[in-house]
Amino acid sequence: MDLPEDLVLRLDHRLATAQSSHRLPSVVAGLARADQVLWTGAAGLVEGHPPTSDTQYRIGSITKTVVAVAIMQLRDAGTLTLTDPITDHLGPAWDVAKTTLEHIRIGHLLMHTAGLAAETQGPWWERTAGSDEADLAADIAARPHPHTPGSRFHYSNVGFAILGAVLSHHHDMPWDAVIGRDVLTPLGLARTTARPHQPAAPGQAVHPFADVVLAEPEHDARAMAPAGQLWSTVPDMLRWGAFLAGQVTEADVLSPETLAEMRVPGALNDTPGQAWTVAHGLGLQVFHDTGSHWVGHGGSMPGFLAAVQADPETDVCVTVATNSTAGLDRALMADVRSMVEEAFPRQPTVWQPREIPVDVRELAGTWYWGPTPLTLRITGTPEETLVLTPQGEHGRGSRFTRSGPQAPWVGQDAYYAGEVLQPVRDAEARLTHLDLASFVLTRTPYPDSDVVPGGVHPDGWGPGPSQPSG
Repeated sequence: MDLPEDLVLRLDHRLATAQSSHRLPSVVAGLARADQVLWTGAAGLVEGHPPTSDTQYRIGSITKTVVAVAIMQLRDAGTLTLTDPITDHLGPAWDVAKTTLEHIRIGHLLMHTAGLAAETQGPWWERTAGSDEADLAADIAARPHPHTPGSRFHYSNVGFAILGAVLSHHHDMPWDAVIGRDVLTPLGLARTTARPHQPAAPGQAVHPFADVVLAEPEHDARAMAPAGQLWSTVPDMLRWGAFLAGQVTEADVLSPETLAEMRVPGALNDTPGQAWTVAHGLGLQVFHDTGSHWVGHGGSMPGFLAAVQADPETDVCVTVATNSTAGLDRALMADVRSMVEEAFPRQPTVWQPREIPVDVRELAGTWYWGPTPLTLRITGTPEETLVLTPQGEHGRGSRFTRSGPQAPWVGQDAYYAGEVLQPVRDAEARLTHLDLASFVLTRTPYPDSDVVPGGVHPDGWGPGPSQPSG
């Protein structure tokens, strides 16, 4: 699908405006839909020449998403579980820190809920030559955690350095060799590397009050590298975003179910007094934007800023990168994707009638949780999905799916995620009520029936007890 010429001109102009108004040495961007690149753009200069789609930029913490995928591969292979103590999966170099790390789980590190410090004690790891795992372990062991593991979200670069050590320990090779073999190569991301491969943009800082720049250092962060080492290009990042959104199916890297699990918001990046805009799943950031959940990550290292976001519902992916320490236009990505969504709104699925088994069809309609009316609708194709929604302001909703005709209906989201919705029938196989996590849903509010836990008052519905005379 080719973009109309006027839309390409608008996108190019928006990118050029961001470069000029925010004084960026160079900036590149791109968008794709359903893993098809629709547009790439560039503004500014890299060593005297416009950057191209083959120019690498450091992507900083987007590296964490690649590390997380490799960790989930170990989980799916049965090597570890998300509830395992991290100390079960670290080598001898970490012995000095195992006492202080013993209450931290794999899942804590993926969601930034391990309670670890955000950074090393110093020097500033992003601008100085890195140290080995033993030095990092000693650094961690020498100070208390800022928070109790599992108690709250606290972003930690140190946590992902530990996850990189887990990869090295189980594969007996450096973390970047692991992700290269098991993630990047199968996905065809040949221009995503741990160190810059020319052509690559040099990292720069722009003076806040004068039109001059300062070169930023580039180095191997070693033990801290899994937190932000990778370099990449616009086409590679668009494909990576499409993969995270479930749009890349030809590469056997992770199952759709595991990717969906990673996209579930599990830890909230909460700011008091503000509506939440960013949460964290298993190694992924989830961006809450006008009712949509975009997944991906941002990246920041001295000399570079980058971001990739993809919408699993609309299949749209947007990425942007600049070789500046600060100043990236925060509205740029949102503006780019809104232009495309307006020009190419997603076409709705054609409705048509289909076969629905009688035992499923009779579940549809109005049900009551006590006096609260709920609606149960059947949707989805080819597999049925039950959608429970309140009819008014009160009540809990959720979606329920099952893996086969005899399998249980399991909640997919909200309060009832993981809970079972069980249709209950009498001796004549007639549907009497629904059991949902011990709550009983009936066809009428509190019917005169023994199916209601605690029973129903023998007086039934009426005006209630008379008021005492004064």
